Amino acid sequence: MDTTTNPPAWRRASSGNSLPEVHRSVVVPVTASFWRKLLAFSGPGFLVAVGYMDPGNWATDLQGGAQFGYTLLSIILISNFMAILLQHFCIKLGIVTGRDLAQACRDHYPLPIVWFQWLLCEIAIAACDLAEVVGSAIGLQLLFGIPLVWGCFIMCADVLAVLYLQNKGFRYIEALVAVLIATIGLCFAAELFWSKPSLPAVLAGFVPSRELLHNRDMLYVAIGILGATVMPHNLYLHSSIVQTRKFERTPAGMREAIRYATIDSTSALMFALFINAAILIVAAASFHWSGHADVADIQSAYKLLVPLLGVGIASVVFALALLASGQNSTLTGTLAGQIVMEGFLHIRLRPWLSRIITRGLAIIPAVGVIAYFGEGKTTALLVGSQVVLSLQLGFAVWPLLRFTNDRAKMGEFANALWLKTLGWITTIVIIVLNAKLLFDTLIPSP
Repeated sequence: MDTTTNPPAWRRASSGNSLPEVHRSVVVPVTASFWRKLLAFSGPGFLVAVGYMDPGNWATDLQGGAQFGYTLLSIILISNFMAILLQHFCIKLGIVTGRDLAQACRDHYPLPIVWFQWLLCEIAIAACDLAEVVGSAIGLQLLFGIPLVWGCFIMCADVLAVLYLQNKGFRYIEALVAVLIATIGLCFAAELFWSKPSLPAVLAGFVPSRELLHNRDMLYVAIGILGATVMPHNLYLHSSIVQTRKFERTPAGMREAIRYATIDSTSALMFALFINAAILIVAAASFHWSGHADVADIQSAYKLLVPLLGVGIASVVFALALLASGQNSTLTGTLAGQIVMEGFLHIRLRPWLSRIITRGLAIIPAVGVIAYFGEGKTTALLVGSQVVLSLQLGFAVWPLLRFTNDRAKMGEFANALWLKTLGWITTIVIIVLNAKLLFDTLIPSP
């Protein structure tokens, strides 16, 4: 199916490229070695992976390690495999149809439903941005003593960074993200070395435990880890940025693009697995067996690392990783905001205006809550943002599965039966667990 020469009616319904300023801007060499082509396709996966290691995940990983040791490593592993599958569907949608998920929803659904989806998605992106802005502000406070409110305002600067780098070329954004991810990885490699975890116990933690079925508190934290893993905005983002590659719009060219983009995405998400697992392992090795199993917030973990590990810079390295994580996530969040607004509403705002609006939606509630309730409520703010995200996730995953399963839209690239089965199982598990997390958060048990 060559969708370039004979686009179907559903795709002709609305024109316009996703992120037009960088659409097909990275040329993929037609005749090149495997490694050169893989290098050309590498980048989008790491922009997506930052959403799986953002500050919103830190609280659940820290809590899981401090309370239950290495047991919940299996949940991090399972949720990572779910993420790999869903991001593969995003790759297929973007490459085959030339539409991002927001555009595909606008093409397919009636206008009232489209507006409803857009509103939910904007709320979810604002909630995700809120967690990233607060996380970055906490990092600035821990490193430099900057008050959280001022730290939130400083985080506005990432809008300027994205605009500058995008004007230089999309590869510059990808390079900055890769450097920040490498910083996080090096920081936690050092933390792992200092915390000296038991390797056999860590490996055993990746095996699912029956205790999950009997320990309600453990199940609750496990659901929190799963609920914080797949970010709705990542699905919109990935289906768009895979289109920054200029490849042959033929069945063979699209098949090759899907293969290389999937390798890129899977590799990046496996690195995200390392980061999330490292956070939990460090928390388990440092807090669980030292009488600090009640550690559940970032600030407490920061204060305890030096006395417990006996390494003077352990807390500084921890805070540096947090700052890099938050800044990385805000970079990709601004891109997702532009994609969603343009895709659902077909409104082409100037990139600087779109990103200022997105950043404002995150900073205003963050500053308001911190100013009113005080800095002690930042952990509750992070948890609350994850609850909001859980509300919207099903509205993003469900249409993604529908579109990539539909032969009328995807042609020969429609999901095979085994992929459909895995996809729907993953979708139902995510929706059910997020619904339970939301219910338990809003209506706690007596």
